[in-house]
Amino acid sequence: MNLLEVKNGKWVRVLNFRGGSGMQRRLSQLGFLPGNEVRIVRSAPFHGPLLIEVEGREIVLGRGIASHILVEYK
Repeated sequence: MNLLEVKNGKWVRVLNFRGGSGMQRRLSQLGFLPGNEVRIVRSAPFHGPLLIEVEGREIVLGRGIASHILVEYK
């Protein structure tokens, strides 16, 4: 499943990414490495961005990028 399919408050484990090397490099810099656990803090209404906790930080990701992050429930 991708990150958009995860409910608020749930923890998931990053499996992989779909996309080019530039996107993979940027997501890795933000802490989205395979095996890392992330939590959906909040999903903005009306197709807004996601607030995500990763490695003790909260970051905002747009839905387009979030759809490229493959995850599984831990």
